[in-house]
Amino acid sequence: MHHESPIKRRKSRQIMVGKVPVGGDAPIAVQSMTNTETCDVAATVGQIQRLEAAGADIVRVSVPTMEAAEAFGEIRRQVNVPLVADIHFDYRIALRVADLGVDCLRINPGNIGREKRIRAVVDKARDLGIPIRIGVNAGSLEKDLQKKYGEPTPEALVESAMRHVAILEGLGFEDFKVSVKASDVFMAVGAYRLLADKIDQPLHLGITEAGGLRSGTVKSAVGLGALLLDGIGDTIRISLAADPVEEVKVGWDLLKSLKLRSKGVNFIACPSCSRQNFDVIKTMNELELRVEDITTPLDVAVIGCVVNGPGEAKEADLGLAGGTPSNLVYVDGQPDSKLTNGSLVDDLERLIRRKAAEKELAEKDIIARG
Repeated sequence: MHHESPIKRRKSRQIMVGKVPVGGDAPIAVQSMTNTETCDVAATVGQIQRLEAAGADIVRVSVPTMEAAEAFGEIRRQVNVPLVADIHFDYRIALRVADLGVDCLRINPGNIGREKRIRAVVDKARDLGIPIRIGVNAGSLEKDLQKKYGEPTPEALVESAMRHVAILEGLGFEDFKVSVKASDVFMAVGAYRLLADKIDQPLHLGITEAGGLRSGTVKSAVGLGALLLDGIGDTIRISLAADPVEEVKVGWDLLKSLKLRSKGVNFIACPSCSRQNFDVIKTMNELELRVEDITTPLDVAVIGCVVNGPGEAKEADLGLAGGTPSNLVYVDGQPDSKLTNGSLVDDLERLIRRKAAEKELAEKDIIARG
């Protein structure tokens, strides 16, 4: 069954990225970034819609040119999820996408030139209620900081971040979030821990350039998991050299494992052994694909034998414990029915969908009663 997370989150002020609250007591937001050519509006819109369907709360889009800014305006009109525009150096692009409906500007104030230009962007953001994300990256530290520290370090990342923070605060602008990303887990974790004690704005977490699907998932889970366990983090992005949809799936799985978010089916499944009474791995591979569309939080245990099966099944909303000649189904902790191996996946899918529908109706009834 679902339980509250024991994690005590860092207190931060709340900002709004479009319709999504970030910081404060808001749920940790899952973010991803498009990798299509922004000027290809159809491809970018299609990818954003797939990301939203997978559960992305916020999507970032790179806007490197004024042509891309105009395309961004058309993209903004065709999608519902809040969009962050990723902009470097040219303040005019920031001003343009602000007028075209951007929900957040990812722009480092110190990189866009003279104070007059910075002020123009900040004033526009303030007038339109658009927050800013300061994004520091170990791969693009200022030259004087590289010289001072000799190499990227947590302290160097935080000093860079605080420079940009000082610029915004000097202009009386407080609606911003900050990231201090590095591809090295220790460096990123160290930087975020230092920064968390210096400001009260929301923090966007990420292990940048983490790697491919498998290695990047592991590296991100280690680094972001450590920070989330500390209560640090208000939005996350899993940076993978893979389909961005996979970033969203991994992000959700990470948050669900720490009981920080609940969405869809949370499977408890054994790795299988010779005691199994059905093919657990094949069953899980098929089931996960079939029930990806379910958004109602649901714990489902799929255990291949009677050793751990009954115990795990009793703790889930729906559980299956392998047995001979039939496998035993548990619903809400109680033995309910038996399933044979012949149509096991079909039967489990049917039971999962039925249970999800029941939970959804129950939740709606609770809301209706106030």
